[in-house]
Amino acid sequence: MIGINRVKSWLLIAAMGGLFVLVGAALGGRGGATTALVLALAFNAAMYWFSGSIAVRATRSRPVSEQEYPELYRIVRELTAERGLPMPEIYVSDMLQPNAFATGRNPRNAKVAVTRGILQILDQRELRGVLAHELSHVANRDILVSSIAAAIGMSITFLARFALFFGGDEERGNPLALLVAWLLAPLAAMIIQMAVSRSREYQADESGALLSRDPEALPSALRQLAQATRRAPAPVSPAEAHLFIMNPLRAGAAARGLVTLFSTHPPTEDRIARLEEIRRRLAGA
Repeated sequence: MIGINRVKSWLLIAAMGGLFVLVGAALGGRGGATTALVLALAFNAAMYWFSGSIAVRATRSRPVSEQEYPELYRIVRELTAERGLPMPEIYVSDMLQPNAFATGRNPRNAKVAVTRGILQILDQRELRGVLAHELSHVANRDILVSSIAAAIGMSITFLARFALFFGGDEERGNPLALLVAWLLAPLAAMIIQMAVSRSREYQADESGALLSRDPEALPSALRQLAQATRRAPAPVSPAEAHLFIMNPLRAGAAARGLVTLFSTHPPTEDRIARLEEIRRRLAGA
């Protein structure tokens, strides 16, 4: 299943890249496609280098020492040793909503953050399941994948808005194509970007369950996190929501039908069902 999710993610990235070039070509011919490519590279570079610092600042997280949080360090150290990862920087956010996230452009520059809320409601076993999920994001380089998807999505939206107000290639531009690109291209990019995010969450759930060797711990944590998120959404930017293990703006359990297309996270019930299947599979092995 992990391999399937990985292939699915990169196919979605390729689809988004193709959409980007098509939008550029439709709006400005070959020159528009070239402009689209340059914008994509610029946005990707910015997201690659600065996404970690931006996320930490946005969530008001601070680095903590092992003396302050010995149990947190112990769990992270055990899991990174098991997975063969460098020890990440560890942060704690003052947010009362129970949540966690990982960020950084690669394993050597990774940051793992938890909120005060999650430290208050989860036991050590559940916290270990959550941290295994976040470290799996690091190992799978999901931060890079998500940054690429977000960068291309922003580029498509920027290109469509720019072309609407400033016009495309006068000789090859098509007013109808311009209108369609302005209305539909950003929507399609958003849907693909959200699909990438959900795919990475499923993969981190599975690889995290295998890393922790306790596939029952994460479902227990997810149930508590979903309930807490419904009661108190967090004051974070929608642009940062995909980083968290649970959407901090709304609980994943509520997303169904067409709403799921615009959700950064799969429905919590679906995540738990998949984890239960992993548990049964491992028990039968």
